[in-house]
Amino acid sequence: MKNNSKRNPWVDNLRSTITIMVVAHHSALSYTTFAWFDNDTYINSTHPVVDSHRWVGLDIFQNFNDVFFMALMFLIGGLFLSRSIIKKGPSIFIRERFFRLFIPFLLLGTLFMLIAYFPPFFISTNDTNILHYIQDFFIAQRWPGGPPWFIWVLFLFNLIFAGTWFFLSKTVQLSGRIIKAFKNHPIKFMAIIFVVTWILYVPLAYYVGAGTWVGFGPFDFQLSRILLYFGYFFIGIKIGTTDFSNTLFNPESPIVTKWWLWVSLALIVYTILTTIAAPLTDWIQERATRQFYAWMIYLIVFSASCTLSSIALITTFRRFINTENYWWDSISQNAYMIYLIHYIFVLWSQYFLLTLEVHAFIKFLITFISTLTLSWMTSHFLHKISIIRQYI
Repeated sequence: MKNNSKRNPWVDNLRSTITIMVVAHHSALSYTTFAWFDNDTYINSTHPVVDSHRWVGLDIFQNFNDVFFMALMFLIGGLFLSRSIIKKGPSIFIRERFFRLFIPFLLLGTLFMLIAYFPPFFISTNDTNILHYIQDFFIAQRWPGGPPWFIWVLFLFNLIFAGTWFFLSKTVQLSGRIIKAFKNHPIKFMAIIFVVTWILYVPLAYYVGAGTWVGFGPFDFQLSRILLYFGYFFIGIKIGTTDFSNTLFNPESPIVTKWWLWVSLALIVYTILTTIAAPLTDWIQERATRQFYAWMIYLIVFSASCTLSSIALITTFRRFINTENYWWDSISQNAYMIYLIHYIFVLWSQYFLLTLEVHAFIKFLITFISTLTLSWMTSHFLHKISIIRQYI
């Protein structure tokens, strides 16, 4: 995304880092021990390209990201929206977001995914006919949206926010002042975020299934987490009504100075999350506990891990990574386009590495480094094309 000098460097650095984590996340999925490939409908696979080389360490890395990083991405996506809509008004705000988010998702996103998904089609069919591939993409695979799903959901959240601004503006600003009051009460702040996370995630995830996705064509989303994502987006909006860098997240505020506590708790709780799944499954099979209680235990720990990991990253970046330099600025300026196009390089890199006989971690590193480098170079080039630059 474009760098805005009025924004806070630590927020841009955090956003850029999460974008890099997304690239690393998708780079790892081919090499996890739980990966499987559906040869009939590759879009139903855990990942479109699955390698025979696996490493459990990438399971831990991938699961850690999955717990919190998209929720945090939505929170960041809401931080500056109140200021923007107050300055521009709802109509101009919606129009700009339409061209900034929806048009790139629908046009560029579809084009990029057509390029990205050819390797799994070839693996499934051994067919190089482009017309056959396009037909399969839109009909058999049901027009997969890929990672850009985040863009259309973010646009939808923006649309809801702008459409209700007239009715909710005073409430949002009042709740923002209430959140600011938590500056000197870090445990209460953490507890509030945890309760919101639990309420918006656990009941729905238990009812529909934690991994359930739904949608039509490219407009798909993870149903089990849609309320969680909207909740974090709204929390970002509320925080954004305040001068949060100098109040709630002031470097000397108790919330930020306790960064070490959040990091420690995040690691401890995630370790618990990764170790309780097998015992809980055994308890259910041995009828030592009801399935409902086992799921509640797991989802409660999941909610705590999401909360603590999000706060840990926010406070660590505010405390230590609050300076501008060429590398951070370059990633920040190109983060949006990197997010849109990186899946092309992920899937093609993983496809070309299928026959390479090296450890899965080496394949992951090659995929990640090549994807990040090529995505940045492509984004840098596309930004110089005026017809693209006006949108991205």
